[in-house]
Amino acid sequence: MRTIPFEPLDPALYRETVRRALAEDLGWGDLTTDGIIDEKQRAHGVLIAKSRLIVAGLDIALEAFVQLDPGAKTAQRLSDGAVAEPGSAIAEITGYAGPLLTAERTALNFLQHLSGIATLTRRFVDAAGGRATVLDTRKTPPTLRTLAKYAVRCGGGTNHRAGLDDGLMIKDNHIRLMNGIHEAVMKLRAAGHDMPIEVEAQSLEQVDEALGAGVDILMIDNMSIDDMREAIRRARGRAKIEISGGVTIDRIGELAALGAEYISIGALTHSAAAADISFELEPA
Repeated sequence: MRTIPFEPLDPALYRETVRRALAEDLGWGDLTTDGIIDEKQRAHGVLIAKSRLIVAGLDIALEAFVQLDPGAKTAQRLSDGAVAEPGSAIAEITGYAGPLLTAERTALNFLQHLSGIATLTRRFVDAAGGRATVLDTRKTPPTLRTLAKYAVRCGGGTNHRAGLDDGLMIKDNHIRLMNGIHEAVMKLRAAGHDMPIEVEAQSLEQVDEALGAGVDILMIDNMSIDDMREAIRRARGRAKIEISGGVTIDRIGELAALGAEYISIGALTHSAAAADISFELEPA
């Protein structure tokens, strides 16, 4: 696991994604807006939180407006990672009304989705109470992983592997295709990768085999509380432990108290509900 400092994303990481999202929505043109809005009409818009949430993806949302109206003026009232209370202004935009209307849904899709991830992540981090590091997974919408993992950081979580080239993890299907964990570990060591080796273990027998092979991290997956407690006891001083599988907001406090270093939660990025945010326009 690598702790990435929380800082704004480089626009190069999302500018093209925003362009493609706008093109997907726009098609041959915004027929409604083009039909009723004068091209010279100007407007002032406010992004407003409708429920308590953690802001994430604000720069990405504003990029959607600016791509369609490069002269639009934006003002952030809150920043990514901040708590937005119901009714609070997140950002304001002033520009030509047509582009603001056309970009509205794309901007909200990014901001609502990413703020939803950040908000759910913060709930899990708070519930863990600092007793274990909350990790995300690779269960992200295709092509949006960089943005989803950024949103996890906005919520106070820590990123697991960014991709298959970002860590060594021997999972259940690898093990089934090999003659056990030990052989898989030996082959990875022989490949010469200078990275910690993590192994997924689904039983105490696999825990013992992985520890015997000298792995660095054990991911104990879908075990009973008693077996997790025993796995952590056996691994103490020999390998770090990551708890995975079936982690809910109601269970994470109990799991964090077991003494594992990490708890990974796929739901952070694959099941977070969109945050409730609106965009309200007035003539300028």
